[in-house]
Amino acid sequence: MKTYVPDTSVIIEKIVSNLIKNNKIKGTILIPNAVVAEIESQANKRRETGFLGLDELKELQELKKQNKIDLQFIGNRPTVDQIKFAKSGEIDALIRQIAYEHSATLITADIVQAESARVYGLEVEFIKQIKPKTKLSLEKYFDNQTMSIHLKEGAIPVAKRGLPGNWKLIKIAKKPLKKEKLIELSKEIIEKTKMDSESFIEISRPGSTVVQYKNYRIVIVRTPISSGLEITAIKPIKKLTLKDYKIDEHILDRIKTQARGVLIAGEVGSGKSTFAQAIAEFYSEQGKITKTVESPRDLQVSKSITQYSKNFSTSEEIHDILFLSRPDNILFDEIRDTPDFKLFTDLRLGGSNCLGVIHSASAIDSIQRFIPRIETGMIPSVIDTIIFMESGKIESVLTLKITVKTPSGMTEADLARPVIEVYDFLENKLSYEIYSYGEDTVVIPVTEEKSSTTKFAEQYLDKEFKQYSRNAKIEIKNNRATVYVPEKEIPKLIGVKGKRISNIEEKLGIRITIKETKTQKETINYHASESKKFITFTVPKSLIKKSAEIKLEDNFLFSSIVSNQGKIQIHKKSQIGRTILEALDTNKKIEIKI
Repeated sequence: MKTYVPDTSVIIEKIVSNLIKNNKIKGTILIPNAVVAEIESQANKRRETGFLGLDELKELQELKKQNKIDLQFIGNRPTVDQIKFAKSGEIDALIRQIAYEHSATLITADIVQAESARVYGLEVEFIKQIKPKTKLSLEKYFDNQTMSIHLKEGAIPVAKRGLPGNWKLIKIAKKPLKKEKLIELSKEIIEKTKMDSESFIEISRPGSTVVQYKNYRIVIVRTPISSGLEITAIKPIKKLTLKDYKIDEHILDRIKTQARGVLIAGEVGSGKSTFAQAIAEFYSEQGKITKTVESPRDLQVSKSITQYSKNFSTSEEIHDILFLSRPDNILFDEIRDTPDFKLFTDLRLGGSNCLGVIHSASAIDSIQRFIPRIETGMIPSVIDTIIFMESGKIESVLTLKITVKTPSGMTEADLARPVIEVYDFLENKLSYEIYSYGEDTVVIPVTEEKSSTTKFAEQYLDKEFKQYSRNAKIEIKNNRATVYVPEKEIPKLIGVKGKRISNIEEKLGIRITIKETKTQKETINYHASESKKFITFTVPKSLIKKSAEIKLEDNFLFSSIVSNQGKIQIHKKSQIGRTILEALDTNKKIEIKI
């Protein structure tokens, strides 16, 4: 009867209970409280490994009740710092100490722990991982046409079946899944992943776990991140080569010889990564050293292509590795956040041939995502080709180059500036222009150059002049802007000695003229009456204190302000009074306009 001390690795992988059931070990099992603390910490962080370990400890208690083993929990609980630095070996050291003090055999599946224990002269039983013979339970949901399955507690399991861009959502069970079933599945996934040398846990966070099990990418999400426990498993249906895409010869030639900064863009499920994978294999077959940067590592590539994970290293570390190892081609799948954009940019400017996968709704949108992150003039040095995918096919190809010219839609030579020209590669047609306009960087479709440029300029000027006049109205024609404002607001827009207008003209590169707003006057109804001294026009009281213009036979006669009583009075003995009296007597046309 021997004494054994298992470490965390064999508890999590349920090795100890299997050894006991198979009569391979008998005697006393000493469980260090450090192991319990580490497992408890993982369970509190909602990680499957923690729950697997707790299940194993409960199983050992059952075996104790059956008198198959003697089970004891011994040793001090580790401190917070020891748990925090468990990966550095603090917990392992406590476990070895207990095995040493009790002259026990250490059981471990960790090669580093095993070798360290042997250094101290401990007897070690190292358990080498055996590849699981049975399939994952969720594999039964997959067939040759299944792209992914989606399992969630309280919901009926569904699967996407078909091809990228042409799939249907199919129910694969009749009853909703219970939480207990999903917990069982998630534990099985983690357990078999740890046992399979070709599989690995890519990401392990308190609320989510991402696993690459063989060629399945599995995402497990728990509450509170998700409204309920859910498991999503994705499997590539078919591995394609460049020949399968039937690519135009000109595009293929560009991929082979000219393109050095390529973006493969498209919406979710459009076939971006599958196409990128085919290009990576093509480069490898051409005798070029090809490497990938992924998060998670789920591309199905040959062994000759090295896959790096961003989840196990920093951008700086990957940067150093790639520059020191000098691969011929680098595949970046996928470019998501600012550190990704920075790494891709740095690798390209360092002279590496880079192929990036990026989510975007259109080909030009992929460039828009780079604009806030790098200087506009550097874009063609980073990106020279954009391949847009849709439903697993190449929808369009754009190429970029920079030049100095007057942007399309502008006419004056002194408005010339650096312009990035974006061409439709197959049609060899200029499709977009990217340039600085004032303080902004704009992307203008050349097919609508006049209306698009004019529309943007009007919006920009409207924003600029509304700071000084709410009534400003902008008109642009032949690269000249006319701003209409009320007469009293003109000085504010012009500024002292015309400096304000000059500054705006210089900033925007456009000529500006300020004009008085021509207001449309409204003819109103009135009642004319005569007293001993006055002729009185009575108008609606809503016009009190408004400026009124009186016309005789469409000719201006005089102007006046409507009184607080809603009246306009003219003395009968005045020249205007006598003229109005004569007009009233002869029924001539008298109008009052506000």
